[in-house]
Amino acid sequence: MKIEGGTLLFIGDSITDAGRARPVGEGGGLGGGYPAQVNALLGATYPERKIRVLNTGISGNTIRNLVSRWQKDVLDLKPDWLSIMIGTNDVWRQFSGTNNPDSVFPEEFEKSYRELIEKTRPTVKGITLLTPFYVEPDKAQPMRAQMDVYGKLVHKLAKETGCRFGDTQAAYDKALRSVAFGTLAGDKVHPSPTGHMVLSRVFLKTVDYRW
Repeated sequence: MKIEGGTLLFIGDSITDAGRARPVGEGGGLGGGYPAQVNALLGATYPERKIRVLNTGISGNTIRNLVSRWQKDVLDLKPDWLSIMIGTNDVWRQFSGTNNPDSVFPEEFEKSYRELIEKTRPTVKGITLLTPFYVEPDKAQPMRAQMDVYGKLVHKLAKETGCRFGDTQAAYDKALRSVAFGTLAGDKVHPSPTGHMVLSRVFLKTVDYRW
């Protein structure tokens, strides 16, 4: 497994937040989502590595919010490993009212995301980029279609910056062949425990996790 030890930080929106403690989620304060699941699996499988897991996800965040708090919630915490999952709110706000000023369109999303990656890469051992997702099997549905645009941007950024890449949408699409969306995320955005485990598996694959 690529994570030999040190600090692993997860940052993102409500999907990452999942009710974490403030100001920084750690231990029992990691929340009820995939960061806590990853922490449990790493601790059970690789206890000798003493991997410290932190969570600074904040509900409602877009890439703009990450830019404004990056120094405090990422760089100042000095992680060795970083996982980023952002984009859901950037897309969702495009569908939540006409000309919503909080919408973040693709050009701004890519530019801001790239700047954060380039600022951070020299300070960490590895970065994983996870795509945003919408648990909707119909790829022509407007919000799903737009989410796929942002997922492709994340893939592009990962390839161009040398980051690890996790396709959460592809993982949900695979699960949707067998179960209804409500099994994974009742509102198609906020995962159930099973839905979070899908995310955990995607992340762990990016770091070559082995039982």
